[in-house]
Amino acid sequence: MLFRDIVALIRHLLGDDYLEEVNEEAIQPYIKVAPVRLPTVARLLYEHKDLYFDYLACITGIDNGPAAGSMEVLYHLFSIPYEHALVVKVEVARNREGEPLPEMPTVSDIWRTADWHEREIYDLLGIRFTGHPDLRRILLPADWQGHPLRKDYQAQETYHGITVKAENPPEDPFQA
Repeated sequence: MLFRDIVALIRHLLGDDYLEEVNEEAIQPYIKVAPVRLPTVARLLYEHKDLYFDYLACITGIDNGPAAGSMEVLYHLFSIPYEHALVVKVEVARNREGEPLPEMPTVSDIWRTADWHEREIYDLLGIRFTGHPDLRRILLPADWQGHPLRKDYQAQETYHGITVKAENPPEDPFQA
């Protein structure tokens, strides 16, 4: 099934308002849905007999930075039997210091692999996945301050008396 056929089927079954954006020209064509619509769209993509996106390869979290005021979560889906692929993008508002973390619904009840990926995104970017069965840090200690993949992250100088911030960080090999 081609990307445009997948989009047409989603629109036919759910309506035009379920898709905020459709980008067929991107390197990986994607659809963008609102966080509140994600569970319905995800369930359709998994359960519909003509779509059957049975494999969630990964979930990618992106911090667009404080100036943009948003963060994105990309779901990379594949249908193994039908050999088609789809990227689903969801955007959430980025919280400011002192505000609650951004939230979006979990899809771990649809694709089991989402469990680990959502915990990683929560840990490193600070996006909460509501309804997740065990949302806690997965890579960093529970008492670690902040979320290291945020563009405005300020690394701790020490952690339990151990220096964690390099005094002379290595030079960026990509700087000209």
